[in-house]
Amino acid sequence: MSTRRIVVVSDFHCGHRAGLTPPDWQYARTVDDYDRQRFGHEQRLMWDWYAEQAKALAPVSVLIVNGDAIDGKGGKSGGSEQLESDRTKQVEMAAECVEVWDAKTIVMTYGTMYHTGHEEDFEAVLAGAVNAKKIGSHEWVSVNGCVFDCKHKVGRSVIPHGRHTAPAREALWNALWAEVGVEPRGRVFIRSHVHYFTFAGDETQLVITTPALQGFGSKYGSRESSGKVHVGLIHFDVDSNGGYVWQPHLLDLRGLAPQTIKL
Repeated sequence: MSTRRIVVVSDFHCGHRAGLTPPDWQYARTVDDYDRQRFGHEQRLMWDWYAEQAKALAPVSVLIVNGDAIDGKGGKSGGSEQLESDRTKQVEMAAECVEVWDAKTIVMTYGTMYHTGHEEDFEAVLAGAVNAKKIGSHEWVSVNGCVFDCKHKVGRSVIPHGRHTAPAREALWNALWAEVGVEPRGRVFIRSHVHYFTFAGDETQLVITTPALQGFGSKYGSRESSGKVHVGLIHFDVDSNGGYVWQPHLLDLRGLAPQTIKL
């Protein structure tokens, strides 16, 4: 077995104006509307950076898409934040986001039902469109003997030092389930959902909450949430013995920063 590269992406939120947006779906540059100018700039900046990462990290053996690939209808905002509310078209957008990696194997997890469907799972449609090997609510992926425990949702914290607690708890629950033979014992724990990057661990395990691939611009994030968020992705190189090195790739958020009102 040779060294294999794994890339972990999550939270595209395709269809949202601040979500990861392929070129054909981006707002036009010539519009007079301030919001569309702002989000058009954000869409281009994020996509160009994302495409550069895909090129730089190639070839990819395994791509893990860890939930919330689409944003859904945006019911809580009355659809006012959607650049495209048709979830079938959102799936088309997300498929472009996945296919840019040209990964040999794709594994997916389901995101939150609010975004991806209460009665139906639109991410299952996406999995079929990109020929994913598997999609599930909670998946274990063994690469050269190193087991990645992958699930989308994890608890969040509004205090910096509390952000490690929820993913560490996930690892402990896995250890308890593995003790009775119900779950495989994970070594690397991947969680998403919270849109901030953090990690903790020791010589036996690594727990990570992944950065998102949605930028600034949701009403919920702007009006009801506080705390630092991150935009980016993560890659691992797993050697033939199951050892690994890893690196986060984070977008410089200063390019998305709001402008000061000068009076």
